[in-house]
Amino acid sequence: MRIFLLATLCLALTAPGVAQTADSDPATRDDIILYLRTMRSHDMFKKMMEVQSQSMQTLMRDQVLQDRGTLPPNFGEHMKKAMADLIQGMPVDDIMQAMIPAYQKHFTRSDIRAMNSFYSSPVGQKVLEELPVVTQEGMQAAMPILTKYLDDWKTHMQEDMKDLEKTSPKTEPAAAPPQ
Repeated sequence: MRIFLLATLCLALTAPGVAQTADSDPATRDDIILYLRTMRSHDMFKKMMEVQSQSMQTLMRDQVLQDRGTLPPNFGEHMKKAMADLIQGMPVDDIMQAMIPAYQKHFTRSDIRAMNSFYSSPVGQKVLEELPVVTQEGMQAAMPILTKYLDDWKTHMQEDMKDLEKTSPKTEPAAAPPQ
């Protein structure tokens, strides 16, 4: 009986420590791979790239118009093909593998399991389904703000460069290196 009480006491005192260790155990590579599969990360990454490519095409179009005043012939077709090639050739599997250590660094095994539980739930699946569209709509709404900010920043930087040139001492251009 005495041994039983001692064993029970030891178990009761060490159980919180064991539970703490389990909560702080690092996530394994397999844990992360399961999480990435649950998240449908491969498909999500491609969808996000497609969404971003639309924004990138708009930015490129606006930049070319601003710089040249007109678009080259077949610009839209060329950009669509270039973006499709970019997305098609994207090494998504390699990128996912490269991300695993970052997940392991920032999330415990317990964290990953909780995220897997959430993203496996109906609400989690809805989040995964709707997030690319929400992101696209959000980016479209933010694009005019971002474009104006970047234009203002570019103007400011150009003015700073002019001021820097005015206040910098004039120096002789460096001689060409001997051949």
